[in-house]
Parts: sequence; structure tokens; C-alpha cells
Amino acid sequence: MPNHAHATTHQNRRDHRDHDHPHGRPQPNRTAHHPAPSQSNKKPPPCGPIRAFSYGGGWQSTAALVLAAQGHIDFRTFLFANVGDDSEHPATLAYIRDHAAPYAAAHGIDLRELRRIRRDGTTETLYGRLMREGSRSIPIPVRMSNGAPGTRSCTADFKIRVIGRWLKAHGASPENPATIAIGISLDEIHRANTRRHEPYERIAYPLLDLRIRRTDCPRIIRSAGLPVPPKSSCWFCPFHRLSTWQNMRRDQPGLFTKACHLEATINKRRHALGKDPVYLTRYNAPLVDVTPEADTLPFEQDDGTCDTGWCFT
Repeated sequence: MPNHAHATTHQNRRDHRDHDHPHGRPQPNRTAHHPAPSQSNKKPPPCGPIRAFSYGGGWQSTAALVLAAQGHIDFRTFLFANVGDDSEHPATLAYIRDHAAPYAAAHGIDLRELRRIRRDGTTETLYGRLMREGSRSIPIPVRMSNGAPGTRSCTADFKIRVIGRWLKAHGASPENPATIAIGISLDEIHRANTRRHEPYERIAYPLLDLRIRRTDCPRIIRSAGLPVPPKSSCWFCPFHRLSTWQNMRRDQPGLFTKACHLEATINKRRHALGKDPVYLTRYNAPLVDVTPEADTLPFEQDDGTCDTGWCFT
């Protein structure tokens, strides 16, 4: 991607720490489309030269990758904020490596992998933060003992800020904002505009503009000769449905045992601090006790989803 602004030395250092890994050949950016004039007399700032898509490795963003390759949407840079090789679901990482990255490269799309980098230059992962000795931080949306969802910072810390750092390091600013696209589909329109925009960015929803639903995505992906990816998320995400935990227990018992250990580790620390336990499901009991081993569930209620659109797409 060409550099449209002279980065400062400090920005160069930050860019170096981002450790973004290009999976495809950088391409020149196309001219950004200016939004329709608002009713306000205040003139909006110009669109920035950067147009990037937040790639999550799931149905919507992979469909967007195909649409970009086919020329239906104007994005040639896709940014995958990897929350950690020990945190992202192994199936998602395998899909990106074996299918998405080669497809992007073959169509001249710059698919980059970004990671959260500490000030000392080391990489931080979400699972690593949760398991760090002595850590009191619970950045994932666990369920409290009263059933209420806990506060979380995982999306902000490991997705939004990581991509934001890359955008700013490549010239995005309040005077020259970048356009960052999110893969929210028409059936999930309620997830759009659920957080304020940062001054250096503008959020776009190209799947909404094309009136594409989640159920349309497999057809779009298969039209490119690609297999349909698994649902993208961290393997220990408390937003998993009970059937997802059940499938993991049956098909990936080692990963399920690891999730149970994570939950137990968090609660061991909370017990030492005199705090109530928290859980990875809303059933107010340990994961191992509430996840049935049988192949069927009597009923299932959605445990929710990340409402910003940066995850599960």
C-alpha cells in the first residue's frame, strides 16, 4: 500500500512494533467515495486515503473478501487482528492460512495479520493475559454468579486498538481519516453503530449497502471455489452457545478441557480475593457440569454475541 502521509519517527517506531505480516501483494488504493452531504452546515472532513476491511475469518468477512476480489466492493486491504495463536480458534487460523490468504494473494488483495504489541516489543495474547500469574484482569464477557454479563475489554484491546494503531501509523488522522469496513450483514443491522467512531476513522458497512444477509455468505464464498469457513471467535469465548461447547467436548476434548481449566483458574484467583465465581456460560455452574455429553440438547437460548461487529464476522 502506498504511503499517503509522512509518518513521524514515533509513528515509524509504532508501525515497526505492529509486526503486520502481508499475506498478499500490496496494491494502490482506489479513490475513496465521499459520503452524501449531511444536513448540517458544518463541512465534513475529507475521507482518508486508507480503505481497509476488518477481517475476522468468518462468513461475513470472507464473503466480503470474495466481493472485493470480484470488484463489487472497493477494498483492497484486509486487516486480520489476531488476538493470539493461543486464543483464536485453531480452525479459523487454519482457514486463513490454507484458504483466505492464498485467495487474497492470487487476487492482488493485501491481507495483513496484526497483533497486539506491548511497549517492550513483545506480543501479548488474550489467553496469555487471562492466564498470567497474579492477573486480576478478566477482559472477556464472563457471566457473573447472578447471571449478569461482566464487563469486557477484549474487543477494544485486541481488535479495535490494534487496527487503530496500524491505521494511524499509515497516515490516518482526524484531518485525514481512514475508512474501516466492518462485516455486519443486513440481518444483524442492529449491531451497526454500537460504538463511537474514533477521530481518525470512519466506519463503513458494505454488506449492508449491498443488502447481503448472513445466509447469503456461503453462496458467495462457494462461488469463488472456497470452502465455507467455521464461525470465527476465540475458542474460550463466553458468547458460545451451549451446542458449541457440546461440539467442542465431543470433537475437540483437549480444547474443551483447556477451557474448563481456564474457567477454574479464574475462579481460583477470585476465591483467594473473596469474590464470587464467574462462568463461561450463563448457567451459574462450571462448564464441565453444564455441557452435556449427549448429542442432543432439549432447548437452547442464544447466549448473545459481540455487538460491535469486530468479532464473529
